[in-house]
Amino acid sequence: MDPHDDPRAVRAWRWLQWALLAFSLLAIPAFYVQLTVGPSFFRDVGRILYSCMFAGFAASLAWATHLSRRPTQFLLRNRYDVGILLGSAASVAWGTPPWSPLEWVLRISFMGFVAMRIVVSLRDFFSPNRLLLLFLAGAALLASAGAGFYWLEPRVHTYAEGVWLAFESSATVGYGDIAPTTPASRIFAAFVVLLGYGMLSLVFASIAAIFVGQEERVLRREMHRDIKHLHKEIVALRENVQALRETRHRDSASQTEQNGDLDSDDERSVATRLPDAPSSD
Repeated sequence: MDPHDDPRAVRAWRWLQWALLAFSLLAIPAFYVQLTVGPSFFRDVGRILYSCMFAGFAASLAWATHLSRRPTQFLLRNRYDVGILLGSAASVAWGTPPWSPLEWVLRISFMGFVAMRIVVSLRDFFSPNRLLLLFLAGAALLASAGAGFYWLEPRVHTYAEGVWLAFESSATVGYGDIAPTTPASRIFAAFVVLLGYGMLSLVFASIAAIFVGQEERVLRREMHRDIKHLHKEIVALRENVQALRETRHRDSASQTEQNGDLDSDDERSVATRLPDAPSSD
């Protein structure tokens, strides 16, 4: 939202962003529920989740557009959200598994749009300086990814194995003891690698920033101490120069006064040596 837009629209958009983030997260269970091999109940649940996502995006964007003074510019600035709105509508109405290759490409692309939308929403929230928050987010990501592998991968027999596979995928280790075998688990692993690797990178970058920040603070304190010392030396030099100037001025004044006294003495001595002028009488 343009910050110079209607104040009501700006205030409403601050809250609607979090609502759109929550509706974006519905795409993750909807996508994998529809991939679950089983009764049509799972496919219906996926359609319901996509329908809720479509309704949430439509209501949020319609309300923000109604409040905005420049609705066309607002929609252009939020074209990701418009694309997700259209993608969720297509996911409700289009196809049931097994999907054709074209539908696989379109659905994975749609999930990529949703993942990008989530990252953009949280990029300011997960700053590198929030180490504890990043640890908690990483732990939550591993826990949810472990549950996803336990649900989607037949070779994962326990939740602990699912968490281990999630950690292997996030750290891009690839020991080979457990590997995704089904299309659903492989697609899930791709997103886990992208999100998990990014989260781990933020955690380690935050830890490195702490040590670098400590060294920078020490160097900054030393620099300020040196600057204060130099400032004191400059003040002392200025005082010495001013004292020298005053001394020189006093010496010059006294020398001038002495020269004036000498000139007066010379004039008196000359006057005493001259004879008196003869009287006119």
